[in-house]
Amino acid sequence: MTKLSLCMIVKDEEKNLNTCLESVQDIVDEMVVMDTGSTDQTVEIAQKFGAKVSFFTWCNDFAIARNAALSHVTGDWVLVLDADEVFNPKIASKVREAIADKNNLVINLVRHEIGASQSPYSLVSRLFRKHPAVKFSRPYHAIIDDSVTELLKKESQWKIMELPAIAVFHYGYHPKTIISLDKDKRARQAIENFIKDHPNDPYACNKLGALYLQTNQEKAGIKLLKRALKSNTANTHILFELHYHLGNAYTRKQDNNKAVKHYKKALDQEIMPPLKLGAYNNLGVVLQAMGNLKSASKVYEITIQIDPSFIAGYYNFAMTLSAMGQLDNAELIYNKLLSLSPNYAAAYQNLGVVLFKLKKILKSTEVFKKAVSLYEEQNSYKEAEELRDKLKKIGLWKE
Repeated sequence: MTKLSLCMIVKDEEKNLNTCLESVQDIVDEMVVMDTGSTDQTVEIAQKFGAKVSFFTWCNDFAIARNAALSHVTGDWVLVLDADEVFNPKIASKVREAIADKNNLVINLVRHEIGASQSPYSLVSRLFRKHPAVKFSRPYHAIIDDSVTELLKKESQWKIMELPAIAVFHYGYHPKTIISLDKDKRARQAIENFIKDHPNDPYACNKLGALYLQTNQEKAGIKLLKRALKSNTANTHILFELHYHLGNAYTRKQDNNKAVKHYKKALDQEIMPPLKLGAYNNLGVVLQAMGNLKSASKVYEITIQIDPSFIAGYYNFAMTLSAMGQLDNAELIYNKLLSLSPNYAAAYQNLGVVLFKLKKILKSTEVFKKAVSLYEEQNSYKEAEELRDKLKKIGLWKE
């Protein structure tokens, strides 16, 4: 039977590690955990699960650390997780089937970015055959892709496949866990050092360009993203991200025509539909801002067809339908949204408006009161007070 090994590097992850290891304990045959300087109970938790624990002196290079951990792996295949990630046990049989194929080299996995404000899904090369030529590179965004590209030039029989089901849940973007400023600073410094020697590397230009955009360095970010496009060496997934980030940049600059152009180029790339959700949604926002409500509504409808749980898609779709005067349809979409996200105060408020316009006054009043209650529960007192004042003016709120 093919032996599967978990391979991790960790530091001070006692809050996350237990849940992570629990999620994989029934699928992996070996756990390799390399500690890079923990001062909490991380090591003890790993040992509790029977992990093979080793120690590494941190050197500000994730690739070196991951390769050091990889050297302790004895399995035929490697699954790489971070402590703030959880494996989806429902796809265990699909993973076993994929790694049993003697021609597979890499299985790209879909990761659900819990709490991400933009794209909710990404594709990660975290499941791969233990091959001496496959190793990590790049100091911050450590990936195996570079070594895999070189290996395929020599051994063309290998296959790279994508597993379409969600395999990993990533909680690193959750507002309660992310401390973005220091993380972004470390990332920027590492990539800036790398890019000095690799000025046209599309992956590095893409990641650094995106970081610059996040820190309001729009001119520098756009310059890097365009440089990566000019290199003509970016693969399909990087091309998608380059155009997507440029679309975001031009949206912020309120250059809607250029934003639409880049979002459409991003969507033209042949990648898995869930990975395009952010681009579809953002394209809809721009089209909506341009007054093209019909096209925007079609784009939002695509997002919820791709992912029936995509809350932002429902919200924007319902808002657009309401703006177009399609109130009955807007009511249906808001109700669907609230069945998925029952504490969404703004959605209740918007639904109240729709119901009021439909002359469903009693129902509208109930929904508005629910919105006020949720705002207060969520400490959004300003929103609660403003809505209450508006309701008083139209006679729907009595003390």
